[in-house]
Amino acid sequence: MTRNSLSGRAAIVGLGATEFSKNSGRTELRLAMEATLGALADAGIDPADVEGFSSYSVDKVPEYEIARLLGCKNVKFFSQIPHGGGAACAPVMHAAMAVATGVAKVVVVYRAMNERSWYRFGTGSYGFADTPIFENVNYGWYMPHGFHTPAAWVGMFARRYMHTYGATSEDFGRVAVAVRDFAATNPAAFFHGKPITLEEHQASRWIAEPLHLLDCCQESDGAVAMVITSAEYARDLKQKPVIIKAGAQGITEGQQIMTSYYRADITGLPEMGVVARELYAQSGLGPQDLQTAVIYDHFTPFVLPQLEEFGFVKRGEAKDFIRDGLHARGGSLPINPHGGQLGEAYIHGMNGVAEAVRQVRGSAANQVDNVENVLVTAGTGVPTSGLILGAA
Repeated sequence: MTRNSLSGRAAIVGLGATEFSKNSGRTELRLAMEATLGALADAGIDPADVEGFSSYSVDKVPEYEIARLLGCKNVKFFSQIPHGGGAACAPVMHAAMAVATGVAKVVVVYRAMNERSWYRFGTGSYGFADTPIFENVNYGWYMPHGFHTPAAWVGMFARRYMHTYGATSEDFGRVAVAVRDFAATNPAAFFHGKPITLEEHQASRWIAEPLHLLDCCQESDGAVAMVITSAEYARDLKQKPVIIKAGAQGITEGQQIMTSYYRADITGLPEMGVVARELYAQSGLGPQDLQTAVIYDHFTPFVLPQLEEFGFVKRGEAKDFIRDGLHARGGSLPINPHGGQLGEAYIHGMNGVAEAVRQVRGSAANQVDNVENVLVTAGTGVPTSGLILGAA
């Protein structure tokens, strides 16, 4: 940790969320307001005192409208992070930087989406031909070859990883089974009371080989919001402060959206390695100091290389970690005890950050024992981000 480190200077003090569904029956603005007001009430902060906002560039709810509806007087900071799920942890990091530098005293982070009832990200029909900006032209080189959907893109990575390291579809299935087991005992999860077996995973239909249906995250409606302020101010508020011990974003050599086309090797996620090294350097912590982890599970195969990038296991050994059940209930590193995006909801990872907050507070549905530090990762295959949250 350096003197100018972000570590320990900001805290999450409020948390709010709507229910998670396949049809919310209300606008994304309404969802965002419900979650934001819930987070501010949880923190005991007057909505008029909010001075900043941070969300995703794909969030359709503008910060100025939330500010107007909240009655904010002086908004001094606002940011939006690109790359979809890769943004998941970055709004919290940006909020922490704003607070730590004195730009804003209270910042709200939010994500609201009707990604099931209003639109669907993974359809393969994106209207790229009508908008020939750089990324769309880039997609045009490989979509004619069948790489139309996120599942197809991840399937390419997964097949190479299987070939190189001997992982199997059953290993991916063990990831899905474990998170669905957690979801089954989380009342907030869409799949509450609905665990699956490995046999059911293997019998689920193919989406893009080697991915089965149960390797793919949900499409969800819902919203999550949280309130970030300084660690000093946090001590005077209602809730136990959840300290932001580290926050990082990562892009590395050859980065390209969901294909890594320019890289010689696609068995790893080196941008997540950038995040891992920075998080550990900021916090002074290592893999041995983390009691649980919220690993971005948009697709099960990408959970394995994330474990490797963060040093929980050596390269190629994540399959053995999974086979031994160390990621599951009662394991040495329970992963996604809320049920993850496979089992709880897909709110672009923001619900995973919320789970980390609950784990540190000691209020999670599937509470891990003696939690001091929690890792949270964002979407992979794209420029990404991560956090380490912990107790004061």
